[in-house]
Amino acid sequence: MTAIVIGIDGGGSKTRAIVADEHGNQVAEVVGGASAVRPGAVEASAEVIAATVADALASCEMTHVIPRVLCVGVAGVGREPERQALWQALVEREIAAEVVVHTDFGVALDDAFAEGPGILLVAGTGSVAFGRGPAGATARAGGWGPVFGDEGGGSWIGRRALSIVSAASDGREPESALTGALLTAAQLNETSELVGWAAKATPAELASLAPVVMSVADAGDLRANSLLSLAVEELVVHVRSLARQLFGDERAAISVALSGGLLKRGTTLRKRLEHRLRSAVPGAQVRAEEVIPARGAVRGALRYLGESMPV
Repeated sequence: MTAIVIGIDGGGSKTRAIVADEHGNQVAEVVGGASAVRPGAVEASAEVIAATVADALASCEMTHVIPRVLCVGVAGVGREPERQALWQALVEREIAAEVVVHTDFGVALDDAFAEGPGILLVAGTGSVAFGRGPAGATARAGGWGPVFGDEGGGSWIGRRALSIVSAASDGREPESALTGALLTAAQLNETSELVGWAAKATPAELASLAPVVMSVADAGDLRANSLLSLAVEELVVHVRSLARQLFGDERAAISVALSGGLLKRGTTLRKRLEHRLRSAVPGAQVRAEEVIPARGAVRGALRYLGESMPV
């Protein structure tokens, strides 16, 4: 082996690293903690990424090897100042000969479509859609972060589920099975205790409530079902927006890839989303293949070296 590269997928819940040789053959894979970039917290993200790289090298007994290229796709670097700051922080740690920083959805798009056209919708802790049109133009919808964006994503669902519980406690809404389910998930006894819990909760912790909402919805709770329906509509709007911008019409034939923890095959949210896309974006052709963003980051690293992924 003459060289290795590492691809990183850094999100709000976890960080995945794939070590590959210069031909793209996977050597090792590990998962670390959350590394999404938050305002003013670039160093914390860099620390997690560096630790995950070290773990990845240790897992394949290559702690003595300096990767030729580290390609990082991470949430929160959609703006150039954040991207540049993370790049600088990683370069200073001397964990690879070359460092390349992309957005998390950028490397995911690379894995889904290589350099071809399509729309990628990501829903995990947050949400974003990114697409490339037939002529090569790109566009993004969503991805504005947990404070006033990420519609349809996990933390967004978690916050709204908490609002339903508080409203039910007040009598402003009918009782919902969400109350007991969320209290159990947060390991609390009283609804009032959710105030302190939510005030300290990270986006990832809020997102951990989303699977609970899906479970309660599957059991027939009307309010949980209405929340998931709203989340689906928000995600569909992301895809429809890019279909119009990049393909001219939502009825055009468009390859759509789904990624993120909430949209894994078999999840309630994915099933509802696929059903809704048939009418809202008639041209959408949802790909069944799993999208692995860290693999897309490996592709980006190899492109930097002038290599290509094996077929």
